[in-house]
Amino acid sequence: MKFGILVNTDRHLSEITGLTEAAVERGHDVFVFTMDVGTRLLRNSEYTDLCRLRGVKMSYCDHNAKMFGAVTEGIPEAISRGSQYDNAMMHHECDRVIVL
Repeated sequence: MKFGILVNTDRHLSEITGLTEAAVERGHDVFVFTMDVGTRLLRNSEYTDLCRLRGVKMSYCDHNAKMFGAVTEGIPEAISRGSQYDNAMMHHECDRVIVL
């Protein structure tokens, strides 16, 4: 199963990491797209390190990151700088999507 997590706030880090790790442990692929205020989580290594888990793909909306003052320097190269197109693709490709 492909599981999507749309992150649009910076309030649910423990839930995001817990859901991602649980899904990966069960053999699911996870796509995490970060937008709006959620882009502020990009400064947190606990969040960005999720991209290192097998089966996890991460991207963020570059426009939102700039708008909300997110720090994007130094984030892992595995996290794609993208746009709302990446959000649309996540919704298209994933079997289930949760919004946090």
